[in-house]
Amino acid sequence: MTPFVDATPKEFDFIFDVNVKAAFNVAQIVIKNMIERKCGGSIVNISSQAGQAALKDHAIYCMSKAALDMLTKTMALEAGPHNIRINSVGPTVVMTDMGKMAWSDPQKAQDMLNKIPLGRFADIDEIVDPVVYLLSDRSSMINGVYLPIDGGFLAT
Repeated sequence: MTPFVDATPKEFDFIFDVNVKAAFNVAQIVIKNMIERKCGGSIVNISSQAGQAALKDHAIYCMSKAALDMLTKTMALEAGPHNIRINSVGPTVVMTDMGKMAWSDPQKAQDMLNKIPLGRFADIDEIVDPVVYLLSDRSSMINGVYLPIDGGFLAT
């Protein structure tokens, strides 16, 4: 990630294309199809704790995830009458290959871990399980929600 003063328009466009525009375009196609088929259903956007809390050197990323969170809410309002639920999850750092690489600097990792009351980063299954729940009929009354999966990061 890049400090705000060093961020480039190219970086801005790339991050927004991946984190906002892609979700917008895919959801628009899927929701139109669901409405035409009158099938209802659920979509879960993968956001980040960074959409709710500023992180140093992450200005563009934080902005993009905040935009995705608001997109989630507006889609929930518009798709809800068609029995289509839209929610998002906001993970902390997840120990994927990319997460391990991005947070391999011990000092950088420790600085973030110090802000997480549970004192650790998330495993992949800890993100997948809540997503599966939100996609299931067991969460049929949950719509327009941002669910933090951050070990308490946002509580601090």
